[in-house]
Amino acid sequence: MATGPSPDSLVYIIDDDQELCSSLAWLLESVRITSRCFTDVKSFLESYDPQQPACMVLDVRMPEVSGFQLLETLNRAGSAIPVIFVSAHGDIRMSVRALQNGALDFLEKPYDPQHILEVVQQALRTARERFALAARQQVLKSRLDSLSPREREILHMVIDGIPSKNIATRLGISTKTVDVHRTRIREKTRAESVATLVRDVLQMGLA
Repeated sequence: MATGPSPDSLVYIIDDDQELCSSLAWLLESVRITSRCFTDVKSFLESYDPQQPACMVLDVRMPEVSGFQLLETLNRAGSAIPVIFVSAHGDIRMSVRALQNGALDFLEKPYDPQHILEVVQQALRTARERFALAARQQVLKSRLDSLSPREREILHMVIDGIPSKNIATRLGISTKTVDVHRTRIREKTRAESVATLVRDVLQMGLA
């Protein structure tokens, strides 16, 4: 198993079958993908870094804490990590449950080496996309937090598609004052324009 993970190629393998963990880690290392193995959920949680872009290969049946329970914990924490479930005792109901709860894929053991490599590589691409989006969301959120209450009020109206003239009427201020607030909003959020700011706020679910 490789050490010193790169920022965009870490795979957590969580399976109580140590031999399978080592085998998958070796397979991933053969294509220069770093992995970390854990045989129980507790040890994984003790070293898990939610700021590290990564994906996870997770066995359904684990001692003490099951794979589904771990997935629920990650979901509650708002984790962006893509999860690939594996099981030697899988069925359609289990697969559907995994996917409905946000798992990226569900594979039955023993899995084909080439297939799991392809699934993991796709999961890592998904991880990079999710973590990049989360980083952009955090930056934009911090900039939105810098707006004054009045600026936030006006921005919400702009997002709702209300023209400056109508905003001015509703707030009992001049259209020119509304435009001054719009300029300040754009400057504080470092947006190219208020239109692009509205687009980003809506796309990132920050409205």
